[in-house]
Amino acid sequence: MKNPATSSINRRDLARGTLAGGASLLLGASVFAETTAKTGGGFVNAREVGAVGDGKADDTAALQRALDGVAGGSGAVFLPPGTYLTGELHVRAGTGLVGIPAWNYSGGGGSVLRLADANATCLLNLTDARGASIEGLALDGRDLGTGIHGMATHRTMWGEHEDGFRIEHCQVTRFTGDGAHLECAWCFSVRHCELAYNHGDGLSLRGWDGFLLDNWFSGNKRAGFAARQENASVTFTANRIEWNGEENMVLAGADGYQITGNFFDRAGTYGIALRKGLHGPCNQITITGNFIKRSGKLANQESHDSAQIVMEGAEGVTCIGNSLQAGRDDGPKGVWSPSYGVIYQGLRNCVIRNNVLHDGALRQLLLDLGGHKEGVLVGDNPGRLFTDLGRKW
Repeated sequence: MKNPATSSINRRDLARGTLAGGASLLLGASVFAETTAKTGGGFVNAREVGAVGDGKADDTAALQRALDGVAGGSGAVFLPPGTYLTGELHVRAGTGLVGIPAWNYSGGGGSVLRLADANATCLLNLTDARGASIEGLALDGRDLGTGIHGMATHRTMWGEHEDGFRIEHCQVTRFTGDGAHLECAWCFSVRHCELAYNHGDGLSLRGWDGFLLDNWFSGNKRAGFAARQENASVTFTANRIEWNGEENMVLAGADGYQITGNFFDRAGTYGIALRKGLHGPCNQITITGNFIKRSGKLANQESHDSAQIVMEGAEGVTCIGNSLQAGRDDGPKGVWSPSYGVIYQGLRNCVIRNNVLHDGALRQLLLDLGGHKEGVLVGDNPGRLFTDLGRKW
């Protein structure tokens, strides 16, 4: 990768344009478009084409101009550290939007895109971003507007080609919709990101062929990860899903998931929920090697909503080698939960074995609601109920 301080556009031509009196910005934009067309994209510093990044100036036009300028030539736009106030931006196919990832768990830093438009549908629109890369940004929704997503694909139909976009080392926080809202998304990856403190889900998916690795899904008002419509073929590994207002993870009618080696903590209701969807039951899912802790924080502890795992009508599911533990809030404070370890009903050809539920729940470790079909194996799930409610952790 080239030095972000330099660009493949002709600096001399750009300087001539930007110094041409009162029309410097417009002329600079014209030269930028002309030179990027000649060079086939390149690596462009957003500050060199009019973006200010001081958190006060509206940088929407400059940033969109930069994104459009590198389109068609496998180019990328670099955002130097700063706060770029912007409305909705459309990322183009085969391009990159790259910043410096200096954010931390609870706040932004480095290259920040801050939402300026309460009427936007999202901050980064990825609908036409086939093969694009989003890297090293902090997206701040400011709790602005209603139902605005951090990143989104807005589609009602499936495309002819895989999306193939990549989202890496990004923080997406404080949006009134979902952190990422992917409709009819097909082949994508989200890695090393934090999707947190959003009013909807951390990530809402209608799609398939996704890779979600080493992410935080934290403190969202709905689910951490949700797939309530068509969804399939997802690898979900080494993520931390915690303190979300509803389920930490909810799948409806999912097919072909690997849920392996994740940490699920302090869900409002279920740690993991497998439910029937509009197109059928959850099918062919592996849940292995996860730690599921303190689920059911906001649930009615007298109801079945307070459980580590719930499986309803699932087929071909393997739930093996997970560790489940009850608990309360850090501090220590809050209610002890959950009431149940694993609740299961109406299964077919499923295995629930070799899970450890030491202090796994308060009321019942395994709750069988019946209605199963053939091939359901449940056993060798050692554990005990948690009864020491006077404990300080």
